Amino acid sequence: MCGIVAAVGQRDVPEILLEGLRRLEYRGYDSAGLAVIDGAGQLRVCKRQGKVAALESALDSGPIAGRTGIAHTRWATHGAPSEINAHPHTSGDRIALVHNGIIENHQELRDELEASGVVFSSETDTEVVVHLIAAALAEGGGLFEALQQVVPRLQGAYALAVVDAEAPDRLVVAREGSPLVLGVGVAETYAGSDTLALRPVTDRFVYLEEGDMAELVAGSYRIVDRSGEPVLRPVTRIETTQDSGDLGDYEHYMLKEIHEQPKCLDDTLAMDWRGADCFGEQTDALLGKVAAVQIIACGTSYHAGLVARHWIEAEAGLPCQVEVASEYRYRRSVTLPGTLIVCISQSGETADTLAALKHAGGDNVVARLALCNVDHSAIVRASDLAILTRAGAEIGVASTKAFTTQLAALMLLTGKLAGIKGRRGVDALDLDTALAGLSRDVSSVLAMETAIRGWARHFVNRHHALFLGRGIFNPVAMEGALKLKEISYIHAEAYPAGELKHGPLALVDADMPVVAVAPNDQLLEKLRSNLEEVKARGGELFVFADTEAGFESEEGTHVLSMPHCSPWSAPIVYSVALQLLAYHVALAKGTDVDKPRNLAKSVTVE
Repeated sequence: MCGIVAAVGQRDVPEILLEGLRRLEYRGYDSAGLAVIDGAGQLRVCKRQGKVAALESALDSGPIAGRTGIAHTRWATHGAPSEINAHPHTSGDRIALVHNGIIENHQELRDELEASGVVFSSETDTEVVVHLIAAALAEGGGLFEALQQVVPRLQGAYALAVVDAEAPDRLVVAREGSPLVLGVGVAETYAGSDTLALRPVTDRFVYLEEGDMAELVAGSYRIVDRSGEPVLRPVTRIETTQDSGDLGDYEHYMLKEIHEQPKCLDDTLAMDWRGADCFGEQTDALLGKVAAVQIIACGTSYHAGLVARHWIEAEAGLPCQVEVASEYRYRRSVTLPGTLIVCISQSGETADTLAALKHAGGDNVVARLALCNVDHSAIVRASDLAILTRAGAEIGVASTKAFTTQLAALMLLTGKLAGIKGRRGVDALDLDTALAGLSRDVSSVLAMETAIRGWARHFVNRHHALFLGRGIFNPVAMEGALKLKEISYIHAEAYPAGELKHGPLALVDADMPVVAVAPNDQLLEKLRSNLEEVKARGGELFVFADTEAGFESEEGTHVLSMPHCSPWSAPIVYSVALQLLAYHVALAKGTDVDKPRNLAKSVTVE
């Protein structure tokens, strides 16, 4: 993986391809390349290790023109980051191919091809596909037919885009387990890993389903399903919104996205969540059957699920389990009768989460609900119900506004479930008041950025950090630790504060900063005792404390007074403070905040 752009039209396409790659940079990658069929029918390939800017510079010194082309940003899976392993991969001077995903049986296919005399030039799994297509073409037929012969032999996940110098007016694509969308233009047709890559040239999109293949020519396309039968997929028009690629006055996308959170939260909470069909047709009818909730997610979305478990069990009175999607489908799990499956994914294309959603079945499942930032995504389309967050495109690899809007949406889901179960006004907290004041409380934290930036210098030369929280704030601490390790490369771990004496306390010394989340809740005094344990061992404390919690700064203890807010709002409010801490530590260390090493934004492989 990581990103694909393809185009065929009546004008030169290299700039369309480059702009698409720029818009896919948020995914994280290590090399970039493109292949174009020029006016003489020659296949022209250019690829570079490093950023898209390096590819652009190479094209400035050696321009390429042509009306059909494919492009790619690669995040290494098989083979180290290098120009040789970068996409596109070619077979001779005729075929070029780009690929997202992983071909799991690549070694078997490589052995077969090498036995027939094929010489490989890269270490990638992808190269086997381009040579298989070349072999199929040698037997006769066109590019589309060749791809149809090859695809059934591939095991794993893939999104493919292929061009043939002997068919310069067309390109072919296929998908299985990795997202791919077509773009419909005027006398031009495009393909991309997501709609953001194609927004500059079209607002009309066709989402390919699993197993689909398509042939694209200028201004038209045809699609067949996995059985080879022609199919029509709906054209979806997506209204143009403010360009998320504009940094404005911010130094990094991550900082811009942190500061966008008040508006994104308001937008997410604007839905009429009490309506009978608020999350899709038969919302009330389906949720009325729910007796248990199973949340499935990865990474930051998993942390959102852990927070929601506290809400759902306490306020809706329903048992709730939360599982890491990449593990869930590989064990013999027990699904309780009347289970609502909730899949959380920012992109809606996360491979592990999508596979887990498909795995979760049986008579005990009453409905599947997607919580996602992208309408029409694979997870949304595979679900019965959906709650769409309104975060807008998130460019920074480390999730910020996507996470807090997920929490906001989960608050709505909890309120809906509690209402259906007749628990609103009995055990439920005042959700309406919390929702009304949420963006205000977050804005109050953003106003504290200067003070949080002052803490960053204490972390710059540290190699480890410990994050502590209790109850619902343990997953908040987990998310804070994840943010710090993602972008500053400081090893950070989170623990329930009550677990200190069961092991982590052995690590505490003056060289390990300990970050604590201290709201004024029923566990405050327990937490205070835990922090005294840290102080007694010479640990340096950094405490985000409710203004009414009674903490004061002293030698070895730094306290930042947080706004007093509803218990509903507090997990989001404290998360924003931890995001700012991670950002300013990374900024002080000089790391690549928006594109941290080794990470990708949209994880479309296992």
